[in-house]
Amino acid sequence: MFPLDQLALGQRAIIKSIKTDFLPLKLIEMGCLPGNEISLLYLAPFQDPMYLKIDEAHLAIRKEVARYIMVKPLKDD
Repeated sequence: MFPLDQLALGQRAIIKSIKTDFLPLKLIEMGCLPGNEISLLYLAPFQDPMYLKIDEAHLAIRKEVARYIMVKPLKDD
């Protein structure tokens, strides 16, 4: 298990835990919850923000926020 900001480009993972005190409510509403699948689709210049797919939602988040989301990579990646 490691923080989301360390996910490799194209890698898929399952969200294991989140620190809700540090996450914007909008992320939680868009499905950033434990048990959901997440994948890194694209990194902007300078590697920030990260463009992600969480279940069927696409969103961009800053690496600073991604540090508070713990993920476990899927075995097939």
